[in-house]
Amino acid sequence: MEYTRLGNSGLKVSRIALGCMSFGDTSRGFSEWALDDAAAEPIFRQAVELGITFWDTANVYSYGSSEEIVGRAITKYSRREDVVLATKVHFPMHDGPGGSGLSRKAIMEQIDASLTRLGTEYVDLYQIHRFDPAVPVEETMEALHDVVKAGKVRYLGASSMWAWQFAKLQHAAELHGWTRFVSMQNQYSLMQREEEREMFGLLADQGVGSIPWSPLAKGRLARPWGTQTHRADTDPMGRRFTAANDEPIADAVQAVAEARAIPMAQVALAWVLHNPVVAAPIVGPTKPHHLADAVAALDVTLTPDELTTLESVYTPRPPTGY
Repeated sequence: MEYTRLGNSGLKVSRIALGCMSFGDTSRGFSEWALDDAAAEPIFRQAVELGITFWDTANVYSYGSSEEIVGRAITKYSRREDVVLATKVHFPMHDGPGGSGLSRKAIMEQIDASLTRLGTEYVDLYQIHRFDPAVPVEETMEALHDVVKAGKVRYLGASSMWAWQFAKLQHAAELHGWTRFVSMQNQYSLMQREEEREMFGLLADQGVGSIPWSPLAKGRLARPWGTQTHRADTDPMGRRFTAANDEPIADAVQAVAEARAIPMAQVALAWVLHNPVVAAPIVGPTKPHHLADAVAALDVTLTPDELTTLESVYTPRPPTGY
C-alpha cells in the first residue's frame, strides 16, 4: 500500500479508500445489494490486511446502518487510531428541521448522531455531501468550524458541487479564519471527466486533495460493455450516471487490459490515479477481488499511447451527481 497526504494537510491516507456505501441493512430501504456485518466481514479483514486505512461512509448510507456496521468493524478488525474515518452530512435522515441540509442545527444534530452510530468520539474527515443553496455559506462554514473546535472532527471535506460553490465556501472560511476544506469527493472516471474543466484546477490552486467516488463508473469500467450484475440491475443511481455512447470507453479499457493481461478495473483505476490532484479513489467493494484489483492498480503505470487510447474516445457531457 502507498500513503499520501490529503491535499496540503498533514493527514496521511492510504491511496485507496474503502467506500462503505456497500455495507448496510437492506431492510431500511436504501439499497437491495448492501452487505450486512457477516457478509462484509471478509472485506473489512482484507482491507486491514492490504493496509487500506482510509474508510469513507455517510450518515445517509443505508440510513445510518452503514455507519453502525463500520463502527463495529473498526472495533472488531482494527483499532480506532489506525483508521482514517470519514463520514458525511446533508441528505435527509428524518423530516425534522435538523434532519437534512447544512444549517447549524442540522450539522450539530447530525454529527452527534453519526458519532453515536460509529461508536467513536471523533471522525477524522467530516464532509458536506452536497452544496446547500438554502443556507448561507457563512452559517455552514462557522458550524463546521465549531465542530472541529469541539474536538468532534479533525478535518473538513466537501463533495460533488460546482467549482464556484466550492470556491465560495472556501472563501467564507478564509475570510473569517474558520477551518477550510482539505478534500473534495467528486465523481471522476473515464466515463465522467468534467471535473477536469474547472474543479481540478481549483483544487490544485487551493491545495485540496481529490478523493473520487465511482472511479469505475459504478462498475461499468470493470467489465465488458453490456455485462450485467445484481447491483447494476437494482441501483437506479448507477443507471443515471452512464450514457448510451459510453461503449467505446469501456471497449478502450478492455483493449488495454487485454493487451496487458490484467483486469479492466486495474486499468481504469490506474488512469484515475495518474491525475496528480487525485489522492485516493474510493472503491466500494462487494467481492474480495475488488480491493485486490484496486491495490494492484497502484503498480500499473500507463504509457502515453495507452493514455491516448483511453482518453481519445471521451465526449463532453453534463456533470452528474449534483
